[in-house]
Amino acid sequence: MIGSTIALALREIRRNAMRSFLTMLGVIIGVAAVIALVTIAQGATREITDEIGKLGVNLLIVSPGADRRASTVVPPAPLEVSDATAMERELSGIRLAAPAAFAQQLAITGNTNWRTQVAGSTNAYFDVRGFDVARGRTFTAGELKGGTAACVLGDTVREELFGPLDPLGATVRVGRVSCEVVGVLSSKGESSLGSDQDDLIVMPLVTFQRRISGNRDVSAIFASAEDGRSSAVVRQQVTALMRQRRRLQPGMEDDFRVADVEEFTKTAKQVTGVLTALLGAIAAVSLLVGGIGIMNIMLVSVTERTREIGIRLAIGARGREVLFQFLIEAIVLSTIGGILGIGLGMLSSYGVTRALSIPFVILPEVIAGAFLFSGFVGVAFGFLPARKAARLDPIDALRHE
Repeated sequence: MIGSTIALALREIRRNAMRSFLTMLGVIIGVAAVIALVTIAQGATREITDEIGKLGVNLLIVSPGADRRASTVVPPAPLEVSDATAMERELSGIRLAAPAAFAQQLAITGNTNWRTQVAGSTNAYFDVRGFDVARGRTFTAGELKGGTAACVLGDTVREELFGPLDPLGATVRVGRVSCEVVGVLSSKGESSLGSDQDDLIVMPLVTFQRRISGNRDVSAIFASAEDGRSSAVVRQQVTALMRQRRRLQPGMEDDFRVADVEEFTKTAKQVTGVLTALLGAIAAVSLLVGGIGIMNIMLVSVTERTREIGIRLAIGARGREVLFQFLIEAIVLSTIGGILGIGLGMLSSYGVTRALSIPFVILPEVIAGAFLFSGFVGVAFGFLPARKAARLDPIDALRHE
């Protein structure tokens, strides 16, 4: 019975193909909009979290911060190398800690120059920040302790200064310091803030302090938490240690900041999650509009086929059978529209994600949910016309012109 009813519904749809397609159009657009908007939003979420992840693995960033007292701002004391050493030695949640100092300098080789950021740090900096050495090596123990003028180039600096040439062993003048290139880093691309992470030269911290900055200040400490440790707990440990080392009494504000990259990621996911839900809800409204279109057309169909309904009822068809027939027609319309909407939504979201250079993230649960919702629309908005058809009086229906 169900098979014959579906066949009858398909026959009615084919009989009025253009009207049926226009009826399904609302469902097609609704399903496509839900899938496309949610897929694009999920791709943007993945892109943001991936970019934040490029900052480093389980990364905490400690930096000096102004202590605001009354209407004045007291300059905070700079960080020290010993702070990073204390983190590694005293905190079980810290895997590595890399003190770093930064400055903008002009890098020159031959007739080519490029202004870039110079970082002075230890080998832990590469590990914590997630930098891989594509060619060459990192610093030896002697270079780190003795202040040797050695440097590792980011991929952007290598491209700007040397182009296709191999820079290993070449000399680059950084500010007033001539240093030997001992390594080249793999490309990391732009950060989530839009800065080029490859536009960088790294040299030993002692060399940087002696020959570039002229002081022993540390701009930031990049610390990597142990795998499996709660970043929030490790952050509290770091905060407690830094307050102790900087002799801050209870009640005094911190004169430093501890930024947790994992917290950035969670915040970004929460924000994009809300936006995704909002976009999905807005797109779902068009599905309801499509359902109203199905209801209107089904009511017209009931009016047009009143005599047919009367004949069926007169020869013994029960009201529930007539109701079932028109309900099946509405469900078939919405189901076909849902299938076409899935195809349109996937194609459009793929095109947009490629154009925006963000990941194309397929969520089966969203596709299934949109399809099931389109079926529900068929049932919900097809019931009223089907109920009207089932309640027709056979005599009145046969007299209908």
